[in-house]
Amino acid sequence: MEITPEMVKRLREMSGAGMMDCKRALTEAEGDLTRAQEILRTKGLAAAKKRADRVARQGVVDAYIHMKGTLGVLVEVNCETDFVANTDDFRALARDLAMHVAAADPRWITREEVPDDVVAGERKVFAEQAREQGKPDDIVPKIVEGKLEAFYKDNCLLEQAFVKDDSRAVGDLVAETSAKVGEKIEVRRFARFRLGEETT
Repeated sequence: MEITPEMVKRLREMSGAGMMDCKRALTEAEGDLTRAQEILRTKGLAAAKKRADRVARQGVVDAYIHMKGTLGVLVEVNCETDFVANTDDFRALARDLAMHVAAADPRWITREEVPDDVVAGERKVFAEQAREQGKPDDIVPKIVEGKLEAFYKDNCLLEQAFVKDDSRAVGDLVAETSAKVGEKIEVRRFARFRLGEETT
């Protein structure tokens, strides 16, 4: 099937990918726009993983204020260049992340940031709960691991279900934006303030 310039242009508008990437994806997909988008997305996410070791020092600090000024969030999101930091896609991601933090109240960004003593404490509680429910000793470790996974999904930003689309995790949203803009994106830190609440 002939790949026309109009098809390439349309895919470029839909995906934000470069013209040659769009043409290659359309050729591989035999002109099927939906399949071509999937090909671009898959290749983009794979490329994003390769960028994991790059340094991300540019970016933005964005804010979200909710509930008549009684709840606010600051979030720092980094990328590799100031060019990407000023794109609509990157800015939209930072806004979405700040709004998500306001709504979902994560405690950490990644599971690696959860202190060892917190993990040990959760493990102990989960094991005691399982034993109190009469679960056999050989099954208790599996129950503990399952509950620990749920704990990470509840408390770690990148593992939480995104509040605007709970079919994907926040980490997926960050990876998809990284694939689209072609740079490493990293959530550096966040702070969440509720009026009258003590900060830790």
